[in-house]
Amino acid sequence: MNKQHTGIGKVSAAGLIITLGIVFGDLGTSPLYTIKAIINASTEYNEFLIFGALSCVFWTLTLQTTVKYVIITLRADNHGEGGIFALFALIRRKNNWVAIITMIGGSALLADGVITPAITVTSAVEGLRLIHPNIPVVPVVITILSGLFFFQQFGTGFMGKVFGPVMLIWFSMLAVLGMSYLIQDPGVLAAINPMYAIRFISTFPNAVVLLGAVFLATTGAEALYSDLGHCGIKNIRISWIFVKTALLINYFGQGAFLIHHLDTMTSTNPFYAIMPQWFILPGVFIATAASVIASQALISGSYTIISEAVSLNIWPKVRISYPTDIKGQVYIPFVNWFLWIACTFVVIYFGESSRMEAAYGLSITITMIMTTLLLSFHLRLRRVNPFLIVLMLMVFLSIEGTFLYANLHKFSNGGWLTIALAFAFFLVMYGWYFGRKIKNQYISFVNFKKDPDIFKALSNDSSVAKIATNLVYITKANRVDQIESKIMYSIFNKHPKRASTYWFLHIDSLETPNTFEYVVHHMIPGVLIKVDFRLGFKIERKINLYFKEVIEDLVKSGEVSMVSQYESLKAHAIPADFLYVNLDRILISDYKLPPLKIFIMTLHNFVRRLSITDVKALGLDSSNVIEEKVPIVIDQQIKKRIIRVNKDLPI
Repeated sequence: MNKQHTGIGKVSAAGLIITLGIVFGDLGTSPLYTIKAIINASTEYNEFLIFGALSCVFWTLTLQTTVKYVIITLRADNHGEGGIFALFALIRRKNNWVAIITMIGGSALLADGVITPAITVTSAVEGLRLIHPNIPVVPVVITILSGLFFFQQFGTGFMGKVFGPVMLIWFSMLAVLGMSYLIQDPGVLAAINPMYAIRFISTFPNAVVLLGAVFLATTGAEALYSDLGHCGIKNIRISWIFVKTALLINYFGQGAFLIHHLDTMTSTNPFYAIMPQWFILPGVFIATAASVIASQALISGSYTIISEAVSLNIWPKVRISYPTDIKGQVYIPFVNWFLWIACTFVVIYFGESSRMEAAYGLSITITMIMTTLLLSFHLRLRRVNPFLIVLMLMVFLSIEGTFLYANLHKFSNGGWLTIALAFAFFLVMYGWYFGRKIKNQYISFVNFKKDPDIFKALSNDSSVAKIATNLVYITKANRVDQIESKIMYSIFNKHPKRASTYWFLHIDSLETPNTFEYVVHHMIPGVLIKVDFRLGFKIERKINLYFKEVIEDLVKSGEVSMVSQYESLKAHAIPADFLYVNLDRILISDYKLPPLKIFIMTLHNFVRRLSITDVKALGLDSSNVIEEKVPIVIDQQIKKRIIRVNKDLPI
């Protein structure tokens, strides 16, 4: 059965600790590199830089993370599930622009999943240089990442149990280290005054570029929303109080250290500089463990994004496995090994975390903007006061637009990599989604209730060889009384297929996450039966297994008999046979489409190469399936008809 279990919903000490390990890995490891990135990007080094940067970090975490995500966005849950695709599912009145906005946001989020593991693990391991300056950081990082990706196929059930306690130690360490310097110079807390941020942005040299580094403090906010379904809104909100407090204490502690070491601030990472010498080795070890957990969160998040996109028909069908019984935990081999190759390339290409900072942040800014736009659509459907929606758009688009402009300066220094990745992901989504829409425009349906006797007649026609006792088709018809004309063509025209019982299986992909039910319609008792599977977008598509369970239920209720109807087999109670027919719709070259549709269909046909077959995607028994190709028929007016000549042509 589908491995879906109840998530962490109620607030408890255990739930809060688990939330620390699942939700806050990316946000929680930002002190490793944020202040260092600000210092490295600056052209002047003085107290104004420190106060202005700390003020920007404080208000970014407050407005962007706390207000937008923790307070507002977490309320936009789809039956407890969060993330940009869950938000897309919530918007019932979908149009092409809503779909495109979702694709852009999802693509950028996937691109962020490439750079995050690389920069977090590299930043942590670089701390070893304080002990051994010549330590080969790149090989160590690649080894850690390779091990992390290799063990994904076995699930993270065991390791997941220690993620929470490790992150509790990590955040406690952040607070203690920051407080050790903050108590020496509490005056740095004056940076909470927003005037420092305003003056910094308006007057400090190169302030726009520095904002791109400030943004690193909030890059994990989108992942926080995506993990809503794993932990629950209350656990996230309560644990965020502790997390934000620990982060700010550490940031202000780094600031207090830098104020007293302005002459050496460019030569060290202030995160490690505030550690006592005796604590550097255990500190690096804890930082590395936290960075691995942060990387794990982004990798698991990438699996979840792709699996939801597949269920919503925004991404090609890929093989998805469920290695553990933990709710929502999936493993996608294609995504895993692609991320491993991409992360390894990033580590080798950039070499140091300071160079990776230039590539980090640009793509996730785009995701945040797309989330803001989708959130406005959702709030309109919820009939929220239009004035409040406009106010929200003005505030957050101004903030995110400023960060986007700041991060665009990173494009030539590495930002191009994540944008290129995001664009590639977007093309896959665009070609798959809109190519399917074009194909679906040319699906025609017939009402088989108008002539039900034809099924009975074929079923009883002994002059036609019986192809199977039970013949099964997958149908896209939502209405009970309709069926695709191509299925009718396959049964009655393309080698007539006689069977005792015809089964039409319809998969109703719902926009709720965990709906798991079916409905049976006896259209022609004993001859024609339709089964509607109502599956949420987080439910595994194992139609072969579910159909067997449906048959078991129908046999128990006496609605059908599954004993073979062949006399020689019936005497020995041999089970009846089944045969699936899978129809593959193809666009033939006889029909001409407008240029845009031709481009989309060309892209769609290319993207199809990434997809597994419907047989594998639906979990059908391939030994019991025959596949037929059927043309997509497009009604087009013939401009000139060929003329018959009523005389014999000379030989």
